Amino acid sequence: MKFRPLHDRILVRRIESDDRTKGGIIIPDTAKEKPQEGEVIATGPGARNEQGEIVALDVKVGDRVLFGKWSGTEIRLDGEDLLIMKESDVMGVLQADSAVKAAA
Repeated sequence: MKFRPLHDRILVRRIESDDRTKGGIIIPDTAKEKPQEGEVIATGPGARNEQGEIVALDVKVGDRVLFGKWSGTEIRLDGEDLLIMKESDVMGVLQADSAVKAAA
């Protein structure tokens, strides 16, 4: 099923964190927190400003983003758990290490 968010909303797939701590201790499912990192898989066209013009979103499909613990609305689409949230719920976009070094 295809899904296209409206306005300034984005569709995010959570990226699961590692099951082990740095010391090698395995974390059980009951003690895990929900990941606050995800990948954008669909975006809306953008929000309208006061003049009625559409302002494009800063995030794009494929971006890895950080968001708040309670951000968004959880949905199930084609058997997959996803989040729909406004772009304003996103705290930032994660960049790969090679992209950061190239920009410096």
